[in-house]
Amino acid sequence: MKNWTRTIIGLLAAWSALPFTAQAQVDLTTLDRDMAGPRAQVLVLGTMHLNAMPAGFNPAALDGVLDRLAAFRPGIITIEMESGEECDLAARHPAKYGADYCASTALAQAATGLDVPAALAEVDKILKAWPAQATPAQRRRLAALFLAANDVASAYVQWLQLPEAERRAGDCLDSALVEKLAQLATRNNENYQLAARLSARLGLPRVHAIDNHTGDRMDIADIKPFVQAIEAAWAAGGAALEDSEKRQDALRHAPDLLPLYRQLNSPASLQMYAEANVSAAMRARSPQGYPQMWVAGWEIRNLRMVANIRETFREQPGARVLSIVGVSHKPWFDGWLGQLQGVDVVDVAQVLK
Repeated sequence: MKNWTRTIIGLLAAWSALPFTAQAQVDLTTLDRDMAGPRAQVLVLGTMHLNAMPAGFNPAALDGVLDRLAAFRPGIITIEMESGEECDLAARHPAKYGADYCASTALAQAATGLDVPAALAEVDKILKAWPAQATPAQRRRLAALFLAANDVASAYVQWLQLPEAERRAGDCLDSALVEKLAQLATRNNENYQLAARLSARLGLPRVHAIDNHTGDRMDIADIKPFVQAIEAAWAAGGAALEDSEKRQDALRHAPDLLPLYRQLNSPASLQMYAEANVSAAMRARSPQGYPQMWVAGWEIRNLRMVANIRETFREQPGARVLSIVGVSHKPWFDGWLGQLQGVDVVDVAQVLK
C-alpha cells in the first residue's frame, strides 16, 4: 500500500510539473461543409515594396503581373495602408500613437470643407448609389472626398478612370489636389502601381486599406535598446534572407517582373521570410524579452489586418478578393484567412503561371 501511495504521489508530482497546454476541443474546419451558396475566393499576393526598386524602375514591368491578377477578376482589392478610420483614431490619441501617424489631410479638408469623419460618411453615402457609368464630375468629386478621408489610393483609382482631358481641377478637386494625384504616377509604391492601376482597369470604384498598427506600438520607455535587440536578432538569423535578396537582384532589374513575383510567392521563399522574421526573434535572448515582444506585436498587426480583410466582404458571401501585401505578411494571411468560414485561399502560383 505504501508503494502504491508513493507511486501515486510521484505521478501527481510529475503531472503537476507538465505545462497546462490545451489542444483545440472543437474542430472548426468542417462547420461550413454544408454551406449554401458560393464560397469566397481570397488571393494573397506577396509583394516587395516598390520603393526599394532600382533607379530607373519602369511601372510597365508590372504589366505581366497585372494581366494575371486581372484574369482572377477580383471584386475587392485590399492594400497595406492605414484606413481613414484608423488615421482619425490615431489623430485623436497623439500621446499613444504619435502626432505623425498618418499624412495630413489639410489640403483636402480646405478643398472640400470636410474633416476625415465627415468625408468618410460622405464617401459611404456616394458609393451606395454609385452609377455603372460615372461622369467626370462625379469622379473628380469622389477623388477629392477620398483624399479628405485619407484614402489616397482610392482617390488615385478615380483619377486613373478619368479621360486625360478630364484630369483637371473642378468639383472640389482644386489645383493642389490635382498636382498631388498627378505625382502619384511617379511614385514607386505597390498601392498605386499595382492595386490602383488594377482597380481602375477592372472598373472598381476604390481599394480597401487594411493595414493596422494600433497593436504594435510598443509601450516601452526607451525604444533604442528595443530596436537594437530586434536588429541583433534579425542579423543573427538573416543569412538566408540576405542570400535570397542577392538572388533576386537580377530579377528586380528585368523588364518583366512576373518571374520575380513567382519567386517571391513560392513556398520556399515564404518559409524563408517567415523564419527570418519570427524564428530568429523567438530564439534571441534578451533580459527584457524584447524580441518576443516584437513577435507579439507582429501577430497582433497581422490578426487585425486579416480581420479588416474579412470586413471588406462581410456582406458579400462568395466574393472574389485580392489582397496585395508585403511578402513577409503572406504566410500569416494565408494561414488565418484559410480558417475563416466559407473562405477558400487561392493558390497564387496558379494565378501567376
